[in-house]
Amino acid sequence: MPILQTLNKGKVPVHIWTPDTEATALNQLVNVSQMPFIHHHVAAMPDVHTGIGATVGSVIPTRGAIVPAAVGVDIGCGMNAIRLSLTASELPDSLRTVRNRIERAIPVGFDMHDRDPVKRSTVVPLAKRLDRILARHPAIAKMQRQRPYDVWVRQLATLGGGNHFIELCLDENAAVWVMLHSGSRGIGNVIGRYFIALARKDLGAQLGRLPDRDLAYFTEGAQHFDDYIEAVGWAQDYAMINRREMMQQILEALKRDLPPFVVTKEAINCHHNYVVQERHFGADVYVTRKGAIRAGKDELGIIPGSMGAKSYIVRGKGNEASFCSCSHGAGRRMSRTKAKKQFNRADLESQTEGVECRKDKGVIDEIPGAYKDIDQVMAYQDDLVEVVHTLKQVLCVKG
Repeated sequence: MPILQTLNKGKVPVHIWTPDTEATALNQLVNVSQMPFIHHHVAAMPDVHTGIGATVGSVIPTRGAIVPAAVGVDIGCGMNAIRLSLTASELPDSLRTVRNRIERAIPVGFDMHDRDPVKRSTVVPLAKRLDRILARHPAIAKMQRQRPYDVWVRQLATLGGGNHFIELCLDENAAVWVMLHSGSRGIGNVIGRYFIALARKDLGAQLGRLPDRDLAYFTEGAQHFDDYIEAVGWAQDYAMINRREMMQQILEALKRDLPPFVVTKEAINCHHNYVVQERHFGADVYVTRKGAIRAGKDELGIIPGSMGAKSYIVRGKGNEASFCSCSHGAGRRMSRTKAKKQFNRADLESQTEGVECRKDKGVIDEIPGAYKDIDQVMAYQDDLVEVVHTLKQVLCVKG
């Protein structure tokens, strides 16, 4: 299915892979397309929905500038999935003990490990790079309100909150997969908020000329551009390591309650909130994927549904019109506040039937009904990816 909607209200077009886009999201896409440094066009994936400044589910190519709020505060947020040698028949009838084991092994929300959870050889290179960043921007450390080292090190291999999750899934062949969704934790959030505020400050009087103050930006050669590039790169690397280390701890936890197994396939460890340098339409640009994954030719990716729906392992088709990108999930169709008003615990129990997960009011904002139909989202992007595996969760740990 090709591009379903095009807006021509800014300096460049906006190509949208869905006919179902809320008015506020359309307005944000137009605002982004009016910025002077956007290259060629803006792409909006089929899971697109309103974000802060820039739309979630958008791909923004820029020349000589970066918008920190478009990258967001959950820098490097993304997915990791691996396949195990186990099959559905080898899982216990009840997965409650398994879920409890994972929840004891992996801190969620604002929690962290009591002791450093990873090897010193992993931490030291990250610490040296962070020290260089903090030397120029000590305010980042102050924003942590605790000793930064204690926080970011002990939050490695932790889940976080919101829509972050850990799942056991079964594919079309009844093979067991482990899938997780997490990012750069508290330190990534602090780095994001710090540089978003700094971009606004640096623009000064020019800030009022922007269509949205959350589109404040750094330009190449400006005082803090290189600092942001270094800091956002650090947070993206941290997020990747966080997912890798968390997966290892989950596997160790699973060994306590499941039959012996080995890892037979790792789909990918991929970001979906990040910025990277790539070449598109004849130019070297910074590509910001805000709620989108890279789907280059034959590249594997992960597109999760909600906690009661299917997820997909996909192979990219390298569609240049989307800047070799696709959706990062189903995408919300209503806010968390609206979901809490519209649904109750009985709705949650019904919509997550057959899934071992929390079914209390604390996760109603993550109810499947608050998300778009993942099958429809996939249908809208069949020119961007092909499905390799279809996964259905049987256990879900929410942040």
